[in-house]
Amino acid sequence: MPNTKVNKILEEAYARGAEAAKNGKVATYIPELGKADPADLGICLCLPDGTRYEIGDTDKRFTMQSISKVVSLALALEHCGPKEVFSKVNMEPSAEAFDSFVELDLRSNRPYNPMINSGAITVASILKEKITINALLEYTRKVCLDPDIDFNEAVYKSEKDHMSRNRSIGYLLESKGIITTGVEESLDFYTRACSMNVTARGLANLGVVLAMDGIDPFTGEQLMPRRIAEVVKTIMLTCGMYDGSGEFAVMVGIPTKSGVGGGLLSASDDRLGIGIYGPALDEKGNCIAGRPVLEYLSEQLELSLFDKADIVDALRKAEANERKKAEKESLRVLRHRGVKTFLPFNVKKDK
Repeated sequence: MPNTKVNKILEEAYARGAEAAKNGKVATYIPELGKADPADLGICLCLPDGTRYEIGDTDKRFTMQSISKVVSLALALEHCGPKEVFSKVNMEPSAEAFDSFVELDLRSNRPYNPMINSGAITVASILKEKITINALLEYTRKVCLDPDIDFNEAVYKSEKDHMSRNRSIGYLLESKGIITTGVEESLDFYTRACSMNVTARGLANLGVVLAMDGIDPFTGEQLMPRRIAEVVKTIMLTCGMYDGSGEFAVMVGIPTKSGVGGGLLSASDDRLGIGIYGPALDEKGNCIAGRPVLEYLSEQLELSLFDKADIVDALRKAEANERKKAEKESLRVLRHRGVKTFLPFNVKKDK
């Protein structure tokens, strides 16, 4: 049965996001993305029991763009193992923009993390040796619980025609020995992955699968190994919002990954998954509506990874119960010895 309180919270979150969207702009460096309506906004919550709460454009399809980096990383870890993957890409936050190659060129011989373009192109170069792009598509359909996900050919071609920067990154990776074969093939794999069409609902499904450490909430099937889900969520928290990840972790505290197509994927451990679609972006290339939406949801539903309120309350109750038990036992012993006692107000006298 729908929860009226959650619906009201979701409506308020939507209103805050819609207001923020007025100050954003759609991505135009990929011309096809520039056709999106900046006023579009959809929010979907998916709980571990499969219950969904939705508002707005939750079934409107858009391209994953950088959110595909989450799926590619998970599949690379599953097929190749952490040792091989992290021998070529680091796990550290970056202080540069998602498409920058400054750090790679001047400070490191490996990309800082798999959530920026240089790291994701590296992951694509590893994956293409193990699987086909259609296998990645099938895996994405599985973990998003959405069999209708497909490639958006118009966006793919538009991105291929305007990828000078990513091509520069690819050949810089080759010059450093990170990509050893097939730069163009790696770039094509990466671009195809970015063009997969999803919905906010599908991202919420993926979010709850991650939140439940890889388990399908509807069937109980383990779709992703538990340890891989844990690694992916950790990197989402520290690197998923690019050079704004630190501030986002403080203010929201939910592992989240953005994409310039307007998507946001969030996973609140053991609680729920969140999918957001809002193509109006901020200056860092993140969905501008997503920040106020997720801040409000995190506060109202206590979704932050660092929110210990429920744990502290439970501990306090446990301590209070233990104190009551100890008081009763002390009184019992004293009465047994014939000592007259005065009971505190919160302890009932035994009959």
